[in-house]
Amino acid sequence: MNYLIYIEHAAENLQFFLWYKDYAKRFDLLSENERKLAPVWTAEQAEAQALATKDNPAPMKTISAETKAIFKGVDFAAPKATVVEMGRGNPFNSPPMTPNSGGGDSVTPSEYPWSDSGSTLRSGFKASHDKKAAGAFNAADIKLQPFTIQPLREEISRIISIYIADGAPRQLNLSAKERAALLHALAVTTHPTAFRQVIHTVEWTLRHQAHQNFIRWTICNGNRPRVIFARGLGVGGIVGGIIAAVLIVLSDAGRGWRVLSAIGLMIGIATLVAAWKGMCVVLHGMHHRHLRPWELFAEDDDASSVMEMEKDPFDCLGTSNSYEDQPWIAKYQKRNLIRKIFDREVWIQEPALRQIQDTIFLQAVLASVVLTTICVGIFVALPKGNFY
Repeated sequence: MNYLIYIEHAAENLQFFLWYKDYAKRFDLLSENERKLAPVWTAEQAEAQALATKDNPAPMKTISAETKAIFKGVDFAAPKATVVEMGRGNPFNSPPMTPNSGGGDSVTPSEYPWSDSGSTLRSGFKASHDKKAAGAFNAADIKLQPFTIQPLREEISRIISIYIADGAPRQLNLSAKERAALLHALAVTTHPTAFRQVIHTVEWTLRHQAHQNFIRWTICNGNRPRVIFARGLGVGGIVGGIIAAVLIVLSDAGRGWRVLSAIGLMIGIATLVAAWKGMCVVLHGMHHRHLRPWELFAEDDDASSVMEMEKDPFDCLGTSNSYEDQPWIAKYQKRNLIRKIFDREVWIQEPALRQIQDTIFLQAVLASVVLTTICVGIFVALPKGNFY
């Protein structure tokens, strides 16, 4: 999860996938009468909805006031006929719903957690999620209102406001057609089959993209400064071996002495090939890896830092995955380059990862032996220079 948050910046896929698996289990545990209220969303219905979405293009989005102000006076400005005059009053707050309001034409609930009517913090958040979900349905031009009597409808509204709605804090990377099809399905039922197409897309992304990228990332046993330092050492070893071979060739020494250049060439090429894969051969020899930047300060005594670090990334109904305000970022940037190169290390516990790194190291040594043999053979074949 840390990789998806800090490196790939796509933790919402795994968070949504974990929520869906838990949601499907909890839905199956409901009573039969409750499950009947949410019918199965069949593949035929999904195909029919996809064809309907293809034939009927999505409606134009409402232009915000900020966008209108930016394009005011230019050719891209919105026509005056499309501007809807809003009611007077506070533009940043909608009238709160009072407990005595009756009927379906009551005012829109406030999106603030607390209201003058004494509503609780939880009910305020619920109203905010319901409002965002309703906005997502309206944006998809869904005139059918969701059935509130269906089980887990409140949780579905929260999922829409967190993962599905446009501009959601953990918005999934879905196409407009996928989003519209999902919202049409959720307007009819809360059955887990409504997520069939979306969960297939999310799972494919996790298996064929995120997982493969994660494996490549875990192979790197050193941080970026250490890997660049290892590449520099590899290049230095190669250059040193070539210089030694040239000096011996230009001298009157025997051809056998030219084989000594193989030491620098072999070490340099092996180090460079391994570093090109993100591995440091010194760390690999000890089966160690550098601590990640967010792991370095996990045991910080600062209470605020601990509070930030203990934020559960597996909370599937949490807020945005943004981490720019976490204290370890500023602390890591203040560390000097030498300290980053020789940072703290930890032993690699995963046997499969050590086996992969062993394979890469053997490949680097093999490539080094082949290339070194070719280079040394060329230098040995050259005639003596006899310059000194």
